Parts: sequence; structure tokens; C-alpha cells
Amino acid sequence: MADRRLGVGLAVLAGLTAYALLVPWVAGVDDRVADFAAARQAPSATHLFGTDSAGRDLFVRTAAGLRVSLLVATVCALLSTVIGAVVGALSAVAGGRVDRLVMRVVDGVNAVPHLLLGIVLVALFRGSLVAIIASIALTHWTQVARIVRSEVLSLRDRPLVDAAVLGGAARWRVVHRHLLPAALPQALVAAVLLLPHAVWHESTLSFLGLGLPPHRASLGTLLEEARSSLLLGGWWTLVFPALGLVLATLAAAAVGAALRDRVALPRRTEVRR
Repeated sequence: MADRRLGVGLAVLAGLTAYALLVPWVAGVDDRVADFAAARQAPSATHLFGTDSAGRDLFVRTAAGLRVSLLVATVCALLSTVIGAVVGALSAVAGGRVDRLVMRVVDGVNAVPHLLLGIVLVALFRGSLVAIIASIALTHWTQVARIVRSEVLSLRDRPLVDAAVLGGAARWRVVHRHLLPAALPQALVAAVLLLPHAVWHESTLSFLGLGLPPHRASLGTLLEEARSSLLLGGWWTLVFPALGLVLATLAAAAVGAALRDRVALPRRTEVRR
């Protein structure tokens, strides 16, 4: 079941990625250029997803928006994982007051709603892609830190680590050579599971008008633009970007869940023994 879920999720993600990368390049048109003579056309052979209120082809524009959203989500997931892995490992290795202080910081970040904190950060640098990435990465690293900290705490008292310490290995070398590699599978699973959260977070910020400017396509800006067209009967302006958003998040969640089960299986087998 897990293998089938992983295969389906990877296939959907691969298809969406190919669509996002290839369609704007093959189409050879600028998705930001308006053509008001073709505004609000329903899906047809000429425009597979129809056109928006400015006459822009939604088949191309949805691909461009999906490309931006996937790029932002991937960068945010990787940054959050790196920050969380470093903080979690250092907290577990240092122990004592340092560990307690780091955990209080983690609790403090978790106590503030991520969306609210992201809105505050993005509002300071409105329309900046870097600000969007920073706002998501700086609010989603805490779960990774907890996972890596828990993993390192369970590993640091093992005979291999004790032998390395007794052999005179420096603490940073023990972390780099033994603890972090052992915690890496859990961190990678956490990174994949962060992808759907990052996609929705970016889409929400752009939908609220705090993310990318309207002329730059992302799934959030497309959904925000669809509100006015929907009232005029342009259902396609909402359906196709929303479908891309749902498929991307469900596929990423399926891959993350399947990988989590695979990583957890050896541990359950070890516990039974």
C-alpha cells in the first residue's frame, strides 16, 4: 500500500513539475501580456483552460503559477529542514540549559500562528519573493527541530557514539559523522511533509494580496484574480488553479506519508527484536 501511494504521489508530482516547466517554455508567450479581445473565454481547443479577465491563457498561466509555487515551497522546505536539523542537533548535544532555552524558543515560535507571523514579515517587504520564502522558512523549522532533537537524543548514548567520544573525537565531529547522518532520514521525511504546508502558505499570502504582485503568476494570485471572474460566470478561472493546488499538496502529502512509513518500519522491527 505504501509503495503504491509513493508511486502514485511521485508520478503526480513529476507530471505537475513537467507541466509547470515545459508548458510556458513550449508556448513561447509571456503569461503577463494582456489581450482584452480574448477576455473571459471558456475552455476550448484554442485555450484549454480558458482565459482570464485580461485575456491571458490560463493553461500557460496556471503552469507559470504552479512553477512559482513549487519553487517557493521546495526552497522553503529545504531551508526549514536545514535550520531545524542544525538547531535540533545542537540542542540535543549541548543539553542542560542550552537545550531548555532552545525548546522554550521553539515553544514560543509555535505559540504564534504561522500565518499571522508570516503576514507581519511579508508586510514589511511587500511583493518580495525573498520575503515570502523567509516568512515561511522562519515559521516552519520548529517541527523539524523537535524531530531531529528527539532522534539525536535516542542516538547519543549508543555504543558507537560512546566509543567515538572515548577515542578523543571532538563533539562537532561526533555530530557531523554519527548523529546527523543517522537523523537525516527523519529530516528528509519532514522536508517532504513541509512541501504541502509551504504551498498553501504561499498561496494564502498571495491570495490575501500580501505575496507576489498581481502580474506575477502564482497559484495564490490566480485564485485571488478568480474571485471577480467567478461572479461573472468564469468558473474555469477558479477550477483549474485550485485543481493544481489540490493535486500538488495531495501528491506531496502522499509521498511524505509513504516515506515516513518506510523510515518508521525498520525502527518498529528493531523494537520488536
